[in-house]
Amino acid sequence: MPKVQMPQLGESVAEGTIGKWLKQPGDHVDKYEPIVEVITDKVNAEVPSPFEGTLTEILVQEGETVPNNADIAVIEAVGEVISEAPPAASIAEATPEETTAEAAAPQEGADGHGPAGSDERPEWQIAPEPSVEEAPAPAQPVSAATAVAAPERTGGDGAADPDGYKGPTTPAVRRLAREHNLDLSLIAGSGHGGRVTRDDVLKFVESGGVQAAAQAPAQRAAPAATPPPAAPTAPPAPSPVAQGDSLKAASPMRRAIAAQMTKALQVPVAYTTIEVDMSGVVALRIQRKGEYQAQEGISLTFDAFVAKATVEALKRHADFNAHYTDEGHWRRQAVNLGVAVAVEDGLVVPVIKNADQFSIHGLNQQIRDLAERARAGKLKLDDIQGGTFTLDNTGWTGSMITQPIINVPEVGILTMESIVKRPVVVETGNGDLIGIKPIMNMCLGFDHRATDGAQAGRFVADVKRWLEAVDSTTAIW
Repeated sequence: MPKVQMPQLGESVAEGTIGKWLKQPGDHVDKYEPIVEVITDKVNAEVPSPFEGTLTEILVQEGETVPNNADIAVIEAVGEVISEAPPAASIAEATPEETTAEAAAPQEGADGHGPAGSDERPEWQIAPEPSVEEAPAPAQPVSAATAVAAPERTGGDGAADPDGYKGPTTPAVRRLAREHNLDLSLIAGSGHGGRVTRDDVLKFVESGGVQAAAQAPAQRAAPAATPPPAAPTAPPAPSPVAQGDSLKAASPMRRAIAAQMTKALQVPVAYTTIEVDMSGVVALRIQRKGEYQAQEGISLTFDAFVAKATVEALKRHADFNAHYTDEGHWRRQAVNLGVAVAVEDGLVVPVIKNADQFSIHGLNQQIRDLAERARAGKLKLDDIQGGTFTLDNTGWTGSMITQPIINVPEVGILTMESIVKRPVVVETGNGDLIGIKPIMNMCLGFDHRATDGAQAGRFVADVKRWLEAVDSTTAIW
């Protein structure tokens, strides 16, 4: 019967967590009808059924995390002919290749939103894009004596059944372990989150791990040496939990964000900060916001102006509209601006595709639409993929300066902070005066492997120049 697989929910995402099954075994499902909600650090996405038929089996339970392309459910497709199971004798006489053919799985591949409705507060907040890398629980120490599986862990062909192993891996790797009569708990995994890969199994076999496992019974039968007297042990440390303390368990999204942030902090990031005089933007917004609200039905936000300035600068500085990978510095042609929306206990990062082709009004609409759909859990997979640069609005919290974390593999992230009236020096033809100006700080974090401070300075200077040039003649639509 056809199987539903875990989709890849982002370019840097290797796995996903089952959040909620929308259908149960026995339910009829239409083609493309959502059947399960999957959680990553980026989004809660509804996965549609690739077939029409009946959901017959759920293979991965809610809360479990599995890698991309892992089987998560079985569907009896409409018109599918289900053959009767062969007699037990036929199964016993079949060769190992025949008995595992149907079970063979695809080979493992390469592994704040401000208060809603406020005109004075931005509509979204940016946060880094991360990949989901949840480490497995620490395995119990395993001695060589456990290398040979106990009888109750053997299959019908006498091969060790690695399904007793609780760590992350794929059906294809489990099948390979059965063929070699291996206990997967003896093999150190090199994949994401400690996952045992096909190469790990083959290296274990080539290194003589099978022979070592075969010698385990003799080692287990040898009389154990009398251990030396145990040294006095110190009393256990007092528990750190005090009365009134409570544990907030990490949600799948929080665990995913934590893993991505840890990964992102391995990038050598440098920072540069500027001050922007927002007088022109503030004046134009005050002038147009009533007309705009009446015509469009939504608020005209500062976010749209800053987004426009950013994408205009990205068109002139290709090194920042890019991804940095092991292959090198990939400068992307499409300008896809990532924005992040605060949701319950987390952030998601939807993307405005071809953002440089939108007017200020167009960007404002895009930001509003993505924010509303993110809060409602209605983002699609395409909405969270393909970002080339991230804009981080932390100003709604009252922040004056933020040190952002890069949205890897992107090479730059730009913050917009609170707009605050400050006394500043104003140059006039009659000398310098002290004036009151609405000033906003902006901080650019950039991957120093891909670019340098001089280029970063020129980039933020262009953002500043565009914003400070806004006046009453600047086009909104």
